[in-house]
Amino acid sequence: MSSEVGSSSAEDRRVVVLVVPSAGTWAPPGRSSDAWRLALAEDTYEVLAALDRVDVAVAVAGGDDAAVAEVGALTWPGTPVYAVDAARPVLDAVALAGPAAAVVAVSHDVPDLPGLLIGKLFRALSSADVAVTPAEDGTFAAIGVNIPTAEWVVAAGPTFDTLLSELESLKPRRHAVAVGPGWHRLRSAADIARLDPGLEGWDATRSILRHS
Repeated sequence: MSSEVGSSSAEDRRVVVLVVPSAGTWAPPGRSSDAWRLALAEDTYEVLAALDRVDVAVAVAGGDDAAVAEVGALTWPGTPVYAVDAARPVLDAVALAGPAAAVVAVSHDVPDLPGLLIGKLFRALSSADVAVTPAEDGTFAAIGVNIPTAEWVVAAGPTFDTLLSELESLKPRRHAVAVGPGWHRLRSAADIARLDPGLEGWDATRSILRHS
């Protein structure tokens, strides 16, 4: 069942799943970091692809043609999949997403993210330059950017690891940064406990956890 994000057309709102390289990333013991990364990315993509009135793309940070093809195999036909600059992955992903009134970049490691949280970011972007979903570890699960991107946001170059306090210190006006409800990313063994086995979804992640 799809989730409704708002009344705007898909041309107005785009979501990009941002996938990072597997090298150096955490994976549960006994699991391949590449297989883990791809499982998380697949489930996160499926959550976003189910949203109504939103165009979805996938960006691969620093990826070559082989990495883009590997991730693209997880998506539905017609989904744009492209490489982005590893140094400025979020803003690059936003810039390459295509014409839009707002774009939300989502970290690939939130396979159980409620689609409702993305809707909240889009609503906040009607007045804010940036809207974020904070993760429990101090990073961001998602970053939404109003288009055209404000000059101060371009200069800040926010990533999922940017501190909220840093964005707050740079904003030019009180409501330039909107903070939505928080969520969790799967970046450590402790995060696995946050997954609810009773909820539908995150099938690829569930399969990886069941089989070493």
